[in-house]
Amino acid sequence: MIPPRYNIKNCPRSCEHDGDILWSTMHNSEDDLRTSSRKENEKSMSEVVRAAHVDKQAIIDEIKAKLETAQSAVVIDYAGLTVEEANQMRKDLRAANVDYKIYKNTLMKRAIEGTDFAELEQVLEGPSAFAMSDEDATAPARVLAKAMKDLDKMSFKGAVVEGSFYDAAGVEALSKIPGRDTLIAKFMGSIQSPVSKFVRTLAAIAEAKAEGKEMPEAPAEAPAEEAPAAEATEETPAE
Repeated sequence: MIPPRYNIKNCPRSCEHDGDILWSTMHNSEDDLRTSSRKENEKSMSEVVRAAHVDKQAIIDEIKAKLETAQSAVVIDYAGLTVEEANQMRKDLRAANVDYKIYKNTLMKRAIEGTDFAELEQVLEGPSAFAMSDEDATAPARVLAKAMKDLDKMSFKGAVVEGSFYDAAGVEALSKIPGRDTLIAKFMGSIQSPVSKFVRTLAAIAEAKAEGKEMPEAPAEAPAEEAPAAEATEETPAE
């Protein structure tokens, strides 16, 4: 609207012309403002989209880096887990040198594409959490199985262990395999008894020699019985 002082009825012809210029200037300024504002919004949205893309790529790269050294990766449905329960489970997994984290299925699918863990894609539906280990292949399944039993929550979806895919039942079976340290301890225990006996025998021999005692000789083997002489047979003289 033209200001009163430029009202056509109250102004000469020149005022009317000046009013048109002012009106045009004000209108153009509003258009410029709207255009500038739109460009700023578009620029802001573009920056947000670019930043989101960079963040997603960073997460994908993070997953790939973990999988490069991982011996196993176990996927679970963590639905129903409270914050306190999740924190305790993370603590137990960390103690077993297992990395545990929640990732979006879409990002995980992109990260495992073309890797030994690509078969995990078939179980990436719904809430998914991932436990990975680069030291003990069965540790993730073992620790998670204990947490599931204690909390009566969560469930296995699947896993890739040393390049092989396992479904939920297979992961459950893997969870029952003892850890590396336990297996080593059992093996050492199985050979400890004969080794200890041998060491005690050597110690007894050394002690006897030090005291000047004669060690009992091993009993001589009985001589083999001589085979009975074959009976001589007389030859009948030829006629």
